[in-house]
Amino acid sequence: MASTANPTRDDFAKLLELTLGDADGFEGRVVKGTVTGIENDMAVIDVGLKSEGRVPLREFAAPGQKADLKVGDEVEVYVDRVENVHGEAMLSRDRARREAAWDKLETEFAKTARVEGVIFGRVKGGFTVDLNGAVAFLPGSQVDIRPVRDVTPLMDIPQPFQILKMDRKRGNIVVSRRAILEETRAEQRSGLILSLAEGQIIDGVVKNITDYGAFVDLGGIDGLLHVTDLSYKRVGHPSEVLNIGDTVRVQIIRINKDTQRISLGMKQLESDPWEGAAAKYPVGAKLSGRVTNITEYGAFVELEAGIEGLVHVSEMSWTKKNVHPGKIVSTSQEVEVVVLEVDPDKRRISLGLKQAHANPWEAFAEAHPVGSTVEGEVKNATEFGLFIGLDNDVDGMVHMSDIAWGISGEDALNLHRKGETVKAVVLDIDAEKERISLGMKQLERGGPSAGVAAAGSSGGAAGLNKNAVVTVTVLEVREAGLEVQVGDDGATGFIKRTDLGRDRDEQRPERFQVGQKFDAMVTGFDRSKKPTFSIKAMQISEEKQAVAQYGSSDSGASLGDILGEALKARETKK
Repeated sequence: MASTANPTRDDFAKLLELTLGDADGFEGRVVKGTVTGIENDMAVIDVGLKSEGRVPLREFAAPGQKADLKVGDEVEVYVDRVENVHGEAMLSRDRARREAAWDKLETEFAKTARVEGVIFGRVKGGFTVDLNGAVAFLPGSQVDIRPVRDVTPLMDIPQPFQILKMDRKRGNIVVSRRAILEETRAEQRSGLILSLAEGQIIDGVVKNITDYGAFVDLGGIDGLLHVTDLSYKRVGHPSEVLNIGDTVRVQIIRINKDTQRISLGMKQLESDPWEGAAAKYPVGAKLSGRVTNITEYGAFVELEAGIEGLVHVSEMSWTKKNVHPGKIVSTSQEVEVVVLEVDPDKRRISLGLKQAHANPWEAFAEAHPVGSTVEGEVKNATEFGLFIGLDNDVDGMVHMSDIAWGISGEDALNLHRKGETVKAVVLDIDAEKERISLGMKQLERGGPSAGVAAAGSSGGAAGLNKNAVVTVTVLEVREAGLEVQVGDDGATGFIKRTDLGRDRDEQRPERFQVGQKFDAMVTGFDRSKKPTFSIKAMQISEEKQAVAQYGSSDSGASLGDILGEALKARETKK
């Protein structure tokens, strides 16, 4: 057994174990040690183990700085292994700092508190941050509120960060600088919003311009200046009025403290042109204006800066119907308009473009009264008549029954073609409904002669008079009645089904045949001076005449006897 004066190696190990405990318990722990020497950028540190350990000096320095370390300094290091193959202790200052940092960071993360760090390197997708020993990842999107092209000024500077997530087992920490900036900005915005009030006039700087308006910096908080609040006059795009960097005076229209949104206006600082608009633009006034915008439903005309009126497509032209407004007017064109309606409350003015020119139908009526003869080109043929182009771009219509005498309307339509020049008589003009009725057959033989058949007269076609009894020939048998003609080449007219006789059995068109002749009474003339006939009216008239001539039925003679005598007298007269 070795003496106490001369201890052996085993005695020394037992003594060390009594002093420090189990040496293996040192591994994986952070312990304090003393710097015993500095050799070749390495610090020699004694932590009380069998041998000293060596730690690179750079592990004692902050990123980008030199280590401030000297012999005798007490430091904390992490014991990775008690002894390596060279018999030295494996120590790490970085690991010690990292373990201490993780303990602190976990506490701060649990409290969602800010931590201080330094951006010291670049990696794919972001940057590395030293959090006092622990290395964290800073994504590029979390550097600033807006994208940053150059982060060099932000590197190697202690600044606050927010821990987004951390995993100690995997050694992952993700931090954000943007969250700190947004929080600070929100605090500033809240404070600034409290100092602002609706109606307040303030100066700001234009930061950004979009299609719908401009964002104005009011000194730490942005407000939206909508395009409709730029000016009372029409503004197509905000860039027509503003440029980025311009200093503008605006009025605060609305403040939403919940969403921290501020609405601004510039036109509110100008006088409202709509004040007194009703007196300035009375209904019926004829004005000049400039076309500012054209849509599917009409065109907007600027009467003065800030006041525009709408010319609806229906009020653009007397004659051009169902045409796009862009084919009638063009942008920036100066036009004359008439005020149709004014609504100052809704800021609307209805204008008429066609009202600034004479109504072509009224002008036509003055130049071509009913009964006059006109000439025009066949513009279109439809299933019911012909449209004839007349003066001032107006059209007149010849109904198929007024094209020719003696033939059906369908056959008459086939007599004329589009583009053909024809003559016609003006039968009727309705300027309000924009209608002109024409007749072509009235110029033919058998039609109404000049100066005859004026409105209200009893004269008719070829000298026919109302209540006259004439012999007619059946031209066409229809379900509704008969188309007949006086004589062989006289005027044509129509007998309705109910006028074919007094009895229902007689009121059957099928009992007549084309070419059959019989007598009928002229009962009147239609709008085109075409005669109308009635067998029934003739029978009633003859009955009245017979009763008056031969006595009433009370004399003893029957009604049949009286009618028989009347017919016999009529045949004798013939």
